[in-house]
Amino acid sequence: MIRKVLWAVLVVGAMLIVAPFAMGLPDKADGGQKMIDAFAPIMEETNVDTTATYYYDVFVPLGDVVPAMTQENIDKFNGYLAGFTALGVDAGNMVPALAQAMQMPESDVEAFMGQQFPAMTQMLQGLDQMQSDFSGLLGLMDSNVGIFERVPAGLDHYEPLVTTMQAERGNYDKVASLPDFRLFTWFFVIPGVVLVALAAAGLLADRRRPALSAVEERRHMEAAA
Repeated sequence: MIRKVLWAVLVVGAMLIVAPFAMGLPDKADGGQKMIDAFAPIMEETNVDTTATYYYDVFVPLGDVVPAMTQENIDKFNGYLAGFTALGVDAGNMVPALAQAMQMPESDVEAFMGQQFPAMTQMLQGLDQMQSDFSGLLGLMDSNVGIFERVPAGLDHYEPLVTTMQAERGNYDKVASLPDFRLFTWFFVIPGVVLVALAAAGLLADRRRPALSAVEERRHMEAAA
């Protein structure tokens, strides 16, 4: 009976030694520990809060800009830009025409307009720069229409990531507080080695016991003779 128990202990110990390697536990535990270490700065409370703030306060409102960033609107604004070009031509012809109609030098007409219509004069003087800036803005908008079309889908895609980070931050801390995952293999191997050693020692001792008993019996018989 004792030998059967010892053999069972030996088998259990051997299984504890072999099982972790059969399951690939050393490599998996190493990968798990590396993942925990890599996510540590990302899952810090301050970083999770910052991530959520960026998402909800910056990226979600960006979705409200999407309707304005359509090709239809850009084509409309390009029409306005063409109007700027025509306005610039008219502005260049206006002063000479007024000077001729008013029988005044062009410099006097410019001074008169600057005094009587300062806002319009300033706008006309800055028309070339305004046209250049507006053209650059429209070019930027046009080159990013495709990106803005993907913003709603991107917001939907990343929302579960942000909400999961917020919801699981406490659970991550619990997992990260566990001993190094690379030690888990030894949690099986060391008890397995101990059980195998104890069982083997017990089996060897039990195997020697009949031989010792025979020697003792012979001694008793010799003593009786």
